[in-house]
Amino acid sequence: MKRTLRTTIAGTVAIAATLTALTGCGSGDPDAGGDTITVGVTVYDMSSFITQGKEGMEAYADANHIHLEWNSAGGDVSTQADQVDQYVTAGVDAIIIVPVQADSLSPQVKAAKAAHIPVIAVNTSLAGVDVDASVQPDDVAAGKQEAQQMVEALGGKGNVVVFEGPLGSSPQLDRGEGIHAILDENTGLHVLAEDTANWKRDEAVNKMKNWISAFGDDIDGVISQNDDMALGAIQALREAGLSGVKVVGIDGIEDGLDAVAAGDMIGTSLQHGTVELASGLAVAAKTVRGEEVDQNPIYVMPAIDSGNVDAAKKNVVTGRTKFLKALPALVDENVAAGDIAYEGLPGQSREDAS
Repeated sequence: MKRTLRTTIAGTVAIAATLTALTGCGSGDPDAGGDTITVGVTVYDMSSFITQGKEGMEAYADANHIHLEWNSAGGDVSTQADQVDQYVTAGVDAIIIVPVQADSLSPQVKAAKAAHIPVIAVNTSLAGVDVDASVQPDDVAAGKQEAQQMVEALGGKGNVVVFEGPLGSSPQLDRGEGIHAILDENTGLHVLAEDTANWKRDEAVNKMKNWISAFGDDIDGVISQNDDMALGAIQALREAGLSGVKVVGIDGIEDGLDAVAAGDMIGTSLQHGTVELASGLAVAAKTVRGEEVDQNPIYVMPAIDSGNVDAAKKNVVTGRTKFLKALPALVDENVAAGDIAYEGLPGQSREDAS
């Protein structure tokens, strides 16, 4: 049964009035057409990955009569809870949550459902709640992929340190599971230290300096659950005058791809926020509009190394303007096919799961 759109002309005015208390910026024209919907988005923080994703969401919104309300929680669960509460009060058509941590927001999700507002978890899952859709990366596979890259780079022997995401978040847990699955199979690699730097480059710089002080040149490799922390490790290694340490990350942000191209990182896994978060918005919009859509698509990250990094950079950086123009159609085709990570990279083929 097709869901009736919640946003009327009067409703749009009420939403705008309520959301003036929030710090987000809108995208799309809420008066562009009678089928315009309003989607409230709250994200854990404005990391490089999320910044990419915001651009992708805005491109999709502009092409599909969607008005976005966007807010960052700044890494604070209470702030994110307040943002969801305000979206519920405003009566938005759907709420997209990229959570600060997995086991948060249960009362807020229940309130949204009581108000018949679909809730879509994107990139990071929410535990213990019943969401309407969940658009997630295969983080276990990504963890295995980067650990395998490290095993191969070190020839199966050496000492590594591991940077984790925010403790308790689903990417931290799942990527960690994947990393340790590979390390457990390759006993020649030893973990000297493992701790969180909360996805942040500056925190990783300080943490890596501490590890360098503790272990010095015994460190052979750095396995980082995202590129920003990997880049922080590279900075600390450079400042300490240590060379030859292998570094691997996940996300494929611009600086990470540059580091792969320069040989400072052995590789990354492309979790293109532009594509993934736009796919989450597509699922939200199709849910609101009563269209048939997979409620649980999985984003499988392609491995990036020196052999295909230039093609990835074209989509992420050098050809980004052209890529963003083509993005709405690409996302709709991917969602229909059931392969939301496809973007035409060498070695990729769209798997039709429809």
